[in-house]
Amino acid sequence: MKYPNLKRYFAALGIVAAGFSANAQAPKKFIDPANMDLSVKPGDDFYQYASGNWIKNNPVPAKETRWGSFNELRDFNINAVKTLVEDAAADKSAPAGSVKRRVGDFYTAAMDSATIEKLGYTPIKADLEKIKQIKDLQGVLDEVAHLRTNGIASAMFGVSVGQDRKNVTKYMVNLSQGGTTLPDRDYYLKDDDRSKKIREAYNTYMVTLFTLTGNTTEVAKQKAAAILKIETALAEAQMSRVEMRNPQATYNKFTVADFNKSTPNINWSGYLPKFKINGQDTVLVSSPKFFTSLDGLLKSVSVNDWKTYLEWNVLKGSASSLSSPFVKASFAFTQAQTGQKVQTPRWQRMSQLTDGTIGELLGQLYVAKYFKPEAMARMNELIANLRKAFEIRINGLEWMSAETKQKALAKLHAFTPKVGYPAKWKTYDGLVINKGTYFQNLRNAGVWGYNEMIDQLGKPLDRTRFGMTPPTVNAYYSPTLNEIVFPAGILQFPFFDPNADDAVNYGGIGAVIGHEMSHGFDDSGSQYDAAGNLKNWWTAEDRKKFEEKTKALGEQFDAYTVVDTIHVIGKLTMGENIGDLGGLNAAYTAFKMTKQGQGNEKIDGFTPDQRFFLAWAQVWRGNILPETAAQLIKTDPHSPGPYRTIGAPVNMDAWYQAFDVKPGDKLYKKPEDRIRMW
Repeated sequence: MKYPNLKRYFAALGIVAAGFSANAQAPKKFIDPANMDLSVKPGDDFYQYASGNWIKNNPVPAKETRWGSFNELRDFNINAVKTLVEDAAADKSAPAGSVKRRVGDFYTAAMDSATIEKLGYTPIKADLEKIKQIKDLQGVLDEVAHLRTNGIASAMFGVSVGQDRKNVTKYMVNLSQGGTTLPDRDYYLKDDDRSKKIREAYNTYMVTLFTLTGNTTEVAKQKAAAILKIETALAEAQMSRVEMRNPQATYNKFTVADFNKSTPNINWSGYLPKFKINGQDTVLVSSPKFFTSLDGLLKSVSVNDWKTYLEWNVLKGSASSLSSPFVKASFAFTQAQTGQKVQTPRWQRMSQLTDGTIGELLGQLYVAKYFKPEAMARMNELIANLRKAFEIRINGLEWMSAETKQKALAKLHAFTPKVGYPAKWKTYDGLVINKGTYFQNLRNAGVWGYNEMIDQLGKPLDRTRFGMTPPTVNAYYSPTLNEIVFPAGILQFPFFDPNADDAVNYGGIGAVIGHEMSHGFDDSGSQYDAAGNLKNWWTAEDRKKFEEKTKALGEQFDAYTVVDTIHVIGKLTMGENIGDLGGLNAAYTAFKMTKQGQGNEKIDGFTPDQRFFLAWAQVWRGNILPETAAQLIKTDPHSPGPYRTIGAPVNMDAWYQAFDVKPGDKLYKKPEDRIRMW
């Protein structure tokens, strides 16, 4: 993600993955009975009915942690990207400074494993030596700023620039909680077997990296213990992921002078300029409590232990880009968390890294070769139809007053859709890429990205930016920009195909469009107005009714089991579950406006309505390693695929009618218990 400030605020569709080649051949059957398990009643297990044979025949490959429709697209597309980067690397005629030359040079350097092996950990020796010279607490704080501004690491806390959520035309400095390594605070604070196992793997990882950089085993163990103690204290101070979903709770504006008073050991007036931030008299702080606790730790933790902590931030941020002993140690830690069997091939990792680092250079090559203008035209048509459908549904809400409906419609009409790729490409002016210096290229990109972000301060709001690269198979909604964005990569089967019938396209990409629109009206997005400002536009009574519906939806998902005794967290996944429920309903309403939707002609044995819901189901089919499933349930705001498949349909009368679901079927909900939201 190139825009760290956007990442915090937008709601994405699902798995962040690379995109899919537009040259892929469409399958003969868009809904293939061979992928289904027709021995199962759809009303008992719709997920198994819709995708059972596909699930049985598509285990997770050794180099993956899960395998489903998203991953199939990503896998096909990463090979398309590989073709682009290898072609760019081999083209000796591309002029210096051209898009193709820069992409080719970056990939060439990334694939030069002989040079990388020879260097060992030389690229970070100067960083580690600089940390050793620190004498006092101010030196520690200065080094945090140095690491951040030089693209080395983000230690202790987060610093970013983003929109002022209550005055979105202005950019502001955001200070956020951070400083930990494990995927969630719970891994530090809980003593269940899985948390303890991951902490043990983390300890092994730290000890390994410290010994690889010249420390004795005993010293390495002492350093690992010091780091775990610091990070556990930081985790205790952090808000939970569920708490962080409340945009009001994370909006805390301070004058710099006032914020100084809450952190006696950090003088922000003098400290912010070290982050290249000048002339700012106010800051937004996501968690004031975190910074109060951090301030106490600055005094209670010794300078030597803070130096060790900074060393670790350099090591962990660099390990996967150093020689193979470091890469292997990094993967072993990933393996312990996710269960992945073998390391992803280097060409694939480096293709993805190219996309993640200079994605709008690579994106230009991708769009030129793979993106079809007719796909954008069809998408714009679908978006217009979904907007009409959403309008019809808002007007038809029985639980919402006319006053709130008017505001909801104003917000819907203000949505800005973006399709395919940015109207204005980033040029990466000033970013030096050399085909012989892989590690330095990454550092240069880190510095360039940080400076680009900071340079937004004091400038007009830039609405042209994309928060995802063009090859990405995903989509997102940004509440502060009130925009829905669909990168080129997602405009392929099973989401979208120009040759598919309307049932398939509306059950796929139509539901995706509706999902992103629904994020504007989920439990968090609904707190932003049509202009993108964090501002209430609801009557108190309507908000209360809405919250009763979200409570019921949370209870529905809380009841779903993921692994062993681990359940879906309804409050964490609330926004995405509302997105699915609202999006699938809106897509169905739009589908019923089409000729096919108004008819009853079967294709491959299925009615139009059945094909609509089966198209939705095949998007979410997949297998996942139990270790990955257990991790994602703590960290991912999306519900697992099986429950995304059934979570919305069981609340839709049309699904019951399409598959003749009756009382006594396992998924049956009484009409009065079905959750009707948007």
